[in-house]
Amino acid sequence: MLSRCLAACLVMSTALAADAQSQRHFQFHYSFTVKSVPAGEPLKVWIPLAHSSTFQDVRLISKQGDLPLRATREPEYGNSLLYAETPHAKQDTYKFTLEYDVVRHETRVLAAGKPGPDAKKEEVQKALLARFLEPDRLVPITGVPAELAAEQTKGVETPIARASAMYDYVFKTLRYDKSGTGWGNGDAIWACDAKRGNCTDFHSLFIAMARSEKIPSRFEIGFSIPPGRPSGDIAGYHCWADFYTPDLGWVPIDISEAWKHQEKHDYFFGSRDADRVQFTVGRDLRLNPPQAGPPLNYLIYPYVEVADKPYTTLDKAFSFTEETTKQAAAGTH
Repeated sequence: MLSRCLAACLVMSTALAADAQSQRHFQFHYSFTVKSVPAGEPLKVWIPLAHSSTFQDVRLISKQGDLPLRATREPEYGNSLLYAETPHAKQDTYKFTLEYDVVRHETRVLAAGKPGPDAKKEEVQKALLARFLEPDRLVPITGVPAELAAEQTKGVETPIARASAMYDYVFKTLRYDKSGTGWGNGDAIWACDAKRGNCTDFHSLFIAMARSEKIPSRFEIGFSIPPGRPSGDIAGYHCWADFYTPDLGWVPIDISEAWKHQEKHDYFFGSRDADRVQFTVGRDLRLNPPQAGPPLNYLIYPYVEVADKPYTTLDKAFSFTEETTKQAAAGTH
């Protein structure tokens, strides 16, 4: 009898553990150097900032730069920025370093197709929802994406079911492939034709299709934090998307991660793991103060202008360390 009770308790505790939402606590390092700056030319630097939200607690521990940094905010979506400038560059290089403390929480709006613990009716400003129904420069809501969306959702009534059909189409049709050129721009038409790409391409196609079906959808970008590792360098960005329904609020999806981990196909429709940190939202960004160049396709790396022209001679470095690793190291001294 006792062994049966123990077995039952074990099953119950295992089920509770599986149902529990996870979180990660880590320090995130973001640094870059602007190199070979022409002497005497005006230099302007914009840096995206990670921010706290419902699913991440962010603290900027320190910020250092070879120019004074001031906080500002991108006007359309409210993305947080740091800005620095000098009218006459006096150095060949300018270095900037930011250190963050981040606690990231798992997000579960849908679980096994049903409302999860993070589902909530959420009122969003009508003007913002309207913006998330409009096209972006590389995300049209007419033409091929709209035709695909109409075809995939024919006879499907609810927004969740229609979004699921479009998620499945992108998942099954595209492959994660960064060979050659063309990928990474988030060009929905290119993704339709090439049927491959990275996270920007996967989610741009989904957003184009969803918006054409009058489902508000938004683009988010940040960095993946590798699971199962206590620390390490991070090669580049990761992006994902949300779509909105009045009953569930913003529903997270990550189609490119689902493609890379196909056993998690269902999980990544409605849930998002804690292995990431978000920085900005939106496409076609005008900064504050406004840049001289065109709107930015998206913003995750620093944006620099020299003599009012985009400048890309930068060395960038991103890395993380789990807080438990830092605490253990401190305890050895």
